[in-house]
Amino acid sequence: MKKFKKLCLLLIAALLITGAASYIAIPQITEASSISRLHVDGQYLKNSKNKKVQLKGISTHGIAWYPEYINDKCFKQLHSWGANVVRLAMYSSEYNGYCTGDAANKKALKKRIETGVKLAKKYNMYVIIDWHIMNTDGNPLTHQKEAKEFFSWASKKYKNTPNVIYEICNEPCNGTTWDDITKYAKKIIPVIRKNASKSVIIVGTPNWSQELDKAVAKPLKYKNIMYALHFYAATHGDWLRDTLQSAVSNKLPVFVTEFSICDASGNGAIDKSSANKWMKILNKNKISYCLWNLSNKAETSSIIKSSCTKTSVFKTADLTETGKWWKKQLK
Repeated sequence: MKKFKKLCLLLIAALLITGAASYIAIPQITEASSISRLHVDGQYLKNSKNKKVQLKGISTHGIAWYPEYINDKCFKQLHSWGANVVRLAMYSSEYNGYCTGDAANKKALKKRIETGVKLAKKYNMYVIIDWHIMNTDGNPLTHQKEAKEFFSWASKKYKNTPNVIYEICNEPCNGTTWDDITKYAKKIIPVIRKNASKSVIIVGTPNWSQELDKAVAKPLKYKNIMYALHFYAATHGDWLRDTLQSAVSNKLPVFVTEFSICDASGNGAIDKSSANKWMKILNKNKISYCLWNLSNKAETSSIIKSSCTKTSVFKTADLTETGKWWKKQLK
């Protein structure tokens, strides 16, 4: 046996000297394996080494309507541009949403979530699973039962996946109060926590996720919770930036899960001056953000020109003014 071991050692040494060792299969550590589980510490998002983290990325448009961008080459390119987070916007009600479509539609939406999470992990990015309430179900209590079912499924499936973040109610609106949101959150957060005890959870705020002051006055009593702020630079100016600054001063953990540089309709004129003021306060305070939106819809907020039919390998000429601006911010 000793002679055999000695012979093996001599063989390996010979291979190294001749360069033949390059043919030996050595397991490679994939880039995604280095992703760190995040946690909330005071107002900041931090990694496993307790260092402050600022996520910068993009939100898909509704994955029921623009699923084609959830593909390998597209996610690879987003990562190469500097994005480290992708938000998967799954409408809960509007236009064939999770709660209003048939069983086949629900299955398809879950499959798109699965693909998005897998690709985000492959390219070392975080991923936000977004329960995208809006006009037709602006109060999250409307589909609370379905939300519990969905987040139970998602949190069980991804309980050991450190790059997954949960956004439980996109834009509470139409008179929805912070008390309404709190009642909903107290039902949904425990469902997620049962399976994913340490995952970061983002909670929407009243009036299209703008009234951070309500959360400052009465924050939820759970760990690893953040609060959503949404803004559109051509509509939301100093008054909303002041709201954000006040929340930061009160150490409220804020995540801008949706914004753009146009008006609140997602269309209209671009206001780069206001947008740059927003970026200054976000970067100064390490506030994470996702631009709206990854699609070629014919509106200002889309990053891809409506004339472009490609779903990956985009050139600068394929990007809208919003897309070009956002790409620069990532660097």
